[in-house]
Amino acid sequence: MGFQRIILVHYHEIGLKGHNRASFEKRLQRNLEALLAAHPLVTIHRIAGRLVAFLREGTSYEQAVACADAITGVPGVARVSCGFKCERSMEVMGAAAVAALREAEPFASFKVAARRNHTDFPIDSMQMNRDIGAVLCAEFPEKRVQMKEPDVTVGVEVVQNAVYVYARSVRGIGGLPVGSSGKVMALLSSGIDSPVALWRMARRGAVPVGVHFSGRPQTSDASEYLVDDIAHVLERTGCIGRVYVVPIGDYQRAISLDAPPSLRIILYRRLMFKVAERLAEAEGARVLVTGESLGQVASQTIENLCATQAAVAMPVFRPLIGTDKLEIIEQAQRLGTFEISSQDAPDCCTLFMPRSPETHAKIAEVEEAEAQFPIEQWVAELSEAAEVHDYACPGYKPRRRREGARG
Repeated sequence: MGFQRIILVHYHEIGLKGHNRASFEKRLQRNLEALLAAHPLVTIHRIAGRLVAFLREGTSYEQAVACADAITGVPGVARVSCGFKCERSMEVMGAAAVAALREAEPFASFKVAARRNHTDFPIDSMQMNRDIGAVLCAEFPEKRVQMKEPDVTVGVEVVQNAVYVYARSVRGIGGLPVGSSGKVMALLSSGIDSPVALWRMARRGAVPVGVHFSGRPQTSDASEYLVDDIAHVLERTGCIGRVYVVPIGDYQRAISLDAPPSLRIILYRRLMFKVAERLAEAEGARVLVTGESLGQVASQTIENLCATQAAVAMPVFRPLIGTDKLEIIEQAQRLGTFEISSQDAPDCCTLFMPRSPETHAKIAEVEEAEAQFPIEQWVAELSEAAEVHDYACPGYKPRRRREGARG
């Protein structure tokens, strides 16, 4: 007996929303429709507390699993289940459960978790568990029923006009769908930390736009290619809409020639923040995001963070501020950016570094050192020189485009 393959997309945090819950569901639905264009998807429907993706006739189990795995990394998704749609008949439901469980091999133990969302179905959840469990025990006599922590849970969900049966179920990353929480401008280097910080904001529903400060022309453009590779990883799950590349090397050199050596890093960072703020205003982003973690390097002491943030009026979010390096590395590995970020590439972060950077900067001294430079002119020049790279993000709506942009 053939059944239509489906993928059930479960969410948790969206389900806690009140009257605006439907808008979060629709945002997640639109994101998935766009991101699954390369998979054998027919349509996605909203049902009671779920999204259900219907796959084309003839779709193999391997194709369904590949589609489900692509969904697990999409923000807003709590769990993804591969299975079948079938009629509301106990005989048919039992056959669908057998088919689903067979595809879940290898396993040693299982249980059935049935529920009915509509009481017009005459058989209650307890009876469904017993009846379908009996069918599975007869079909898989060598397997054992285990109510606590089984290898596989066969889910059976009875809705108004159909039943969804599944056995393969994988956790998603949770959070909120990208595009449900506004736009942010994230400072994005080729290092380990900033891609993780950007991704954490995307997982909270923000639409991240990146800005990468390249040491070009004082360094090569190698970091720009690494950032592009990182952006393509984030793009797979719709977590980045655009990256601005700003060649800042000559401006850093100018600062290094005349500023007190100990304050160079802070002055570089303040200039970057000001440019990022200007680009954020043009994009309609409300906040800046950085990958800074307290005490990790000299520029990330409390005093230096305050001195840097004082350069802008826009709020600065630091998702990693209380996270240690090992936790960040682990997250980067799961995200798929760690190997890219581990490659050596000269960038603005290592350009014209002083031997003894200031770790307890005083804002008044920083502003005095900065006053000798035409900062506003530089901010305007760098903002205008920014090169645009666009990426596939269903939740991103561009404010402007530049001619000659690579993307």
